[in-house]
Amino acid sequence: MVNFYYSQHIMQFSLLTTWSRQIVTFITVCTVFTAGVPIEKPLTTAPQWTTHNMSLWEDIVLLSSDSNHQPLLVVNQTGVYTAPDIEKMENETLRKFQILKANYTKYFYDVNGGKNKEDSRASRAALPGFVDKALQLLNLNQVVGEVETSVMSKMSCTACKAGAGLLQHYIKHGKTRDDIVKITYQFCTSFKLQTPRVCEGITELFSGEVVYVLQRINIGPEEICSFVIGDACGDVYNPTHEWDVVFPPVPKPTPTEIKILKEPVPQFKVLHLSDTHFDPYYEEGTNADCNEPLCCRLTNGPAVSPQSRAGRWGDYRKCDTPKRTIDNMLQHIAATHTDIDYIIWTGDLPAHDIWNQTKEENLSILKETVAQLLKMFPGIPIFPALGNHEAVPVNSFPPSSLVNKPEYAIDWLYSELDTQWRRWLPGSVSRTIKRGAFYSVLVRPGFRIISLNMNYCNNKNWWLLMNSTDPVKELQWFIYELQNAEFNGEKVHVLGHIPPGHPDCLKVWSRNYYAIISRYESTITAQFFGHTHFDEFELFYDTQDLGRPVSIAYVGPSVTPYYDLNPGYRIYYVDGDREHSTRAVLDHETWVMNLKEANLYDYPIWQKLYSTQAAYSLPSLRPEDWDVFINSLAEDQTIFDLYYKHYWKNSPTRPACDAECKKRMICDLRSGRSHDRKILCQEIESRIDAGSRISWSAWLYNGFTASVTMV
Repeated sequence: MVNFYYSQHIMQFSLLTTWSRQIVTFITVCTVFTAGVPIEKPLTTAPQWTTHNMSLWEDIVLLSSDSNHQPLLVVNQTGVYTAPDIEKMENETLRKFQILKANYTKYFYDVNGGKNKEDSRASRAALPGFVDKALQLLNLNQVVGEVETSVMSKMSCTACKAGAGLLQHYIKHGKTRDDIVKITYQFCTSFKLQTPRVCEGITELFSGEVVYVLQRINIGPEEICSFVIGDACGDVYNPTHEWDVVFPPVPKPTPTEIKILKEPVPQFKVLHLSDTHFDPYYEEGTNADCNEPLCCRLTNGPAVSPQSRAGRWGDYRKCDTPKRTIDNMLQHIAATHTDIDYIIWTGDLPAHDIWNQTKEENLSILKETVAQLLKMFPGIPIFPALGNHEAVPVNSFPPSSLVNKPEYAIDWLYSELDTQWRRWLPGSVSRTIKRGAFYSVLVRPGFRIISLNMNYCNNKNWWLLMNSTDPVKELQWFIYELQNAEFNGEKVHVLGHIPPGHPDCLKVWSRNYYAIISRYESTITAQFFGHTHFDEFELFYDTQDLGRPVSIAYVGPSVTPYYDLNPGYRIYYVDGDREHSTRAVLDHETWVMNLKEANLYDYPIWQKLYSTQAAYSLPSLRPEDWDVFINSLAEDQTIFDLYYKHYWKNSPTRPACDAECKKRMICDLRSGRSHDRKILCQEIESRIDAGSRISWSAWLYNGFTASVTMV
């Protein structure tokens, strides 16, 4: 239990017990998945700390584990999406609308059990008006492109509302799950959103839980799509999805300036692996240019030309990682980096064949990967975090309080994670792993790692529509662990999969997480995520002074080349064991394999792409140094081009980046809080706009020069 007492009129608290240590917006009627992040509402008044909060902390004490175990680390040393051509887009929209008009009645006729045309027209007339209008405006090619990049527009919002409205219409009128599977399959195949087998697999996998959730919520399409997509769908206020975590009544310590190190210090060498997406069915020579979410398999057929052949070591198109490439990478790491102290492993193990995955196969990939890491890195601690692709169906992580049907429970995954992860972790973490796949461990005296399950911020996690309020109390537990670390003078590294500022993270969850990072800026010295497949970072600012950076989140590159990427991994150098160690990241390197050359010469070579401090001429990697670097990206095109090359892991297939692309990328770096661009990015985007403008005189001169050159 927790006791509280007053000292000099400031409430303090201590513990008598030891302080412990999709949707896939499967709007399947008219589109595939839609994703994005809502913009954030202004912060509400924080809950007052009263005696009523006592039960909250007592629950967390029971959940948390005893962290006074021995430290785990034994130290031996001290794509830019480009909008389609306007005319082409309009023509395609009109063409789809004509198809829709031709088949609309047939769809309702089939679903309504073969009623006559008059009944079918009546069914159509009973639809909400905005659904009928929305279906007329869809450009499905654009929607699919936006889904793949998580860069949403009004088109995706329209698709989302149309799909949600139709699904709710069918449920309201008593349609069964089988009825809904039938109609969504017909739409998917008729509009050629995917191949018939992908349409079938997706509708079968996702329809059950989508119907289950929609039957139990009382919000309409506008609220649903604002919650899931965000900016592009407006910020529709919904009090059921507005909540704030509770902070203990302990004053925030005054932040102290981190000094730039003048002399060499002991360091930890840390390997970061993320997004392996191992495909056991990858087959060299098969069709790499298929029309499904994942290619390079026997089921895609043989290549129709030499250019469409799947490479031996992987492919830049929509193909995941062959086993030989993962084996080669791990062998290279074990031979090249013999002095690794520990490994952080931020999830996403299965391939992208999300339409035909099974629980058994995903668990098999988990077990195989764990066995491989144990073999290649014996005796080296590994600290894992859970990705969004480990679940079946993908992105489906229902909190136990929301489901009463065993077929939807997530216990099958969390129980196996507990078994596999405890090859490296102490038994004391079992309670939190089984509850929500998160944990806290002491790495060295004064140094702690906390791994979070970021799927409870995942806006493709359909279950959160039922209740998004701090699922499984993960964030409240996170505060508890951080406060304990602050009391004990510990520094903390945070692991997760989905970066909290990414469009895939819910606005309300991200807002609360951002507040936690700001409050415990003196304790949290680094954060590590994956998910995006790119080589990037996110910066966090003081919630009371958005001009003052307080924390950095490193987003590691993917092992998978999916898609248009080279395989890669990261090495960090962390302030090691010494008096007053900051445990901050002192430098990091990205290593890549040139996939084009590996396939051409059948000889993969892994090489260091860059070292951060040297490449960007940074004095150190403090948050304020990264803030200066972000500003330099906006002003110096040469530096931006270098960053852009590293972001794409030096891929030869990376697209060009125009002014809009540049603004989006730089804003992403400033956005540790999802979809708050107006506040976090307005000033720097204005500077980019100003720098990209060209005067009339320069425009005329350039045009004249071009004309003369052509003559």
